Amino acid sequence: MKKASILYFLVFMIISLQALAQKDSITKKKFHWGKSDSDTTAGYAQAVLVDNILYISGTVGVGDMDVAVKQVYSGLAQTLKQYGLTFQHVVKENLYTTDIEAVKQYNHIRKAFYKGDYPAATWVQISRLYMQQAILEVELVAHMPKKQD
Repeated sequence: MKKASILYFLVFMIISLQALAQKDSITKKKFHWGKSDSDTTAGYAQAVLVDNILYISGTVGVGDMDVAVKQVYSGLAQTLKQYGLTFQHVVKENLYTTDIEAVKQYNHIRKAFYKGDYPAATWVQISRLYMQQAILEVELVAHMPKKQD
């Protein structure tokens, strides 16, 4: 029985050490509008790069939907550009809106940014967004090309 207990203990320790090593090895490169790398009021960063995956926080649009769509995707383009990326690097899009029919009406504006290379996407209509006057919010996940050695 003692040998089995020691074996379980050793396996547990090896797994624990691997988990700690992985946790310590994550490097985050953050971007936020302005001088800081995050918004301390709400507590978020506009974008976080981990390895070759870029996570972009929701970018919001206000006003009429056609203006909001242009505003959101132009802002997302600026964030992507901070990392040397374009919409062709985007693999996932989550869109939240207070008026899904209006988004569908102006989808041609969105599609122009992707230039025919569309990501996996989820669109959801909700009652309101964090910023009360916002009518559209889009978050993205993009992959950076891996550098060749």
